[in-house]
Amino acid sequence: MLTCVICGEELLFEEDMKTHLLLSHLEDEMSCPLCSLSGVSYDDLTYHMNTAHPENHVQAQEPHRDNNVPSNPTSCPSSGTQATMITETKWMRNAFPATSFGGRTSSDKIRGPISTSGSACVTPDSSPTTRGCGGDERKTQGGQFPCPMCTLVCSTSPLLQEHVEVHLQVEDSAKGEGTRFLCPVCSVVCDDTPSLHEHVEEHFVELTRDSSALAPVSPGADLRLARKLQAEEDQRRRKEEAQLEAVEFKKLKEQFGLDGGGGYRRQLERRMEKAVAQGLMAPAEYHSKRAKVMEDLASGLDDGTTRTQGPCTLGALWEYYQRDPRGCAHIWLSAETDHYNSSEGDNGWGCGYRNLQMLLSALQRIPVFADRLTEGEIPSVPQLQRMIEGAWKEGLDPQGASHFNKRLQGTRAWIGATEIYALLTSLGLRARITDFHKHSGPGDTHPRMFEWVKQYFSQSSRGGRLPPRVVQTALPPLYLQHQGHSRSIVGVEERKNGSLCLLVLDPDCGVANAKKVLSADGLSAAMRHIRRFPSNMKHRQYQVVCVDQVLSPEEKQVCIRSSATLRVARIP
Repeated sequence: MLTCVICGEELLFEEDMKTHLLLSHLEDEMSCPLCSLSGVSYDDLTYHMNTAHPENHVQAQEPHRDNNVPSNPTSCPSSGTQATMITETKWMRNAFPATSFGGRTSSDKIRGPISTSGSACVTPDSSPTTRGCGGDERKTQGGQFPCPMCTLVCSTSPLLQEHVEVHLQVEDSAKGEGTRFLCPVCSVVCDDTPSLHEHVEEHFVELTRDSSALAPVSPGADLRLARKLQAEEDQRRRKEEAQLEAVEFKKLKEQFGLDGGGGYRRQLERRMEKAVAQGLMAPAEYHSKRAKVMEDLASGLDDGTTRTQGPCTLGALWEYYQRDPRGCAHIWLSAETDHYNSSEGDNGWGCGYRNLQMLLSALQRIPVFADRLTEGEIPSVPQLQRMIEGAWKEGLDPQGASHFNKRLQGTRAWIGATEIYALLTSLGLRARITDFHKHSGPGDTHPRMFEWVKQYFSQSSRGGRLPPRVVQTALPPLYLQHQGHSRSIVGVEERKNGSLCLLVLDPDCGVANAKKVLSADGLSAAMRHIRRFPSNMKHRQYQVVCVDQVLSPEEKQVCIRSSATLRVARIP
């Protein structure tokens, strides 16, 4: 700890003490530490210290001998415990070497007594006293001078000054030996800042040289890196999109029966096996039914278990309207048509095949088409799949064939209007597809489609005579397709208010509901499954397939060639 002998302030470092002396004592007025003199400048205080205290002059001229050191029990501590403090004179000489002290430099010896406004006298019999400029006197500490850097008390000022110089020499020696600069890169210790700076620069020069030798940097390196990262990101994104597309495609294949899970026969067998496992079917019954299924599949004909014959449907409708035509102005019905509903073997995907069976059942009863078909023989669902594959082999609808990979047998693939068109054309029947591709009325309805259906069924009754209220025509039913399902249109109602209502047979309507038409009591309840008003038909798109005549061989070939790009009539 360093103590300023002028004001007594304690500081830790020599640099702080120099700053303190400069700011607090050189620039301000100072006071004498040995008397009451104050309010003087630094030069005046120096001059006063050299002249007003004669003991400094007398003691400074005497040689310093060991026997001059008083045998005081509080002598200077050993050199191992010497403190690094400084007296006022030494501080001024070190901190301000070029400062003039009353015509003398700070390194000059303090000489003779010079009389000023205050004087100090020392007598052998009395303690030293100091008289200040103001005439007041104060005694020193028993006539002794304590060291400001340790606990030693000296009897004279010269001895104190010599003692403090010893402290400074030890401090300078310690500073010269202890100042070292450690390299932040390695463990080398440098003596000074320039050496440390030069040493650290060598590290960076070596690093730059090594980096240049290993990987020379070119101006386009950043651009190439950015392109590489972008390419990796694009590849990762394409991979994720491909995986997502594969998952979605798998779901679509499962939805449309193209996942390789088996077709009609396999689904029917699984249903019967499940019934046996649940105890709903005996094993003997399972084997009996399985043998019959295999026999029917081999014959290629429908077993008729899901059929409701035409007289029980269209005939019953005709009688119903004759008996109770409430609210109806005119009713047009198609030719007799058998109703076919889905079975356990095609439940969930066979609606297109079942509607095709309904259409074929009506065409067999119409003389103009009957000679192209075998009367009373309705192909089974697997047989219809084989017939459509045969139509593809003839060259019909190559795009549709490619979509199904030219294979329907053994799958649960859904079919639509184009597959119906291909099969009918292969049988020599001219079919037309009309596409109602968007809504044509308020509330997402299709009034244009309803009007088109009315014109189709009422064409046979056009003439001058007023048609009867209920007309059963010789026209085949219409195949109606929309997203996810298909139905057969077997007639149309014209209400007294001018609105229209379609009469449809739905394959999802089971045999029990279809046979309700047989009874007069059940028909009224069953009509809600048959009637379809515009508010019930709000799908975005509908396609209607109609058969109007037979094809000659030449016309059939024309249809085959033109089916490479199918053209349909679009309304509106």
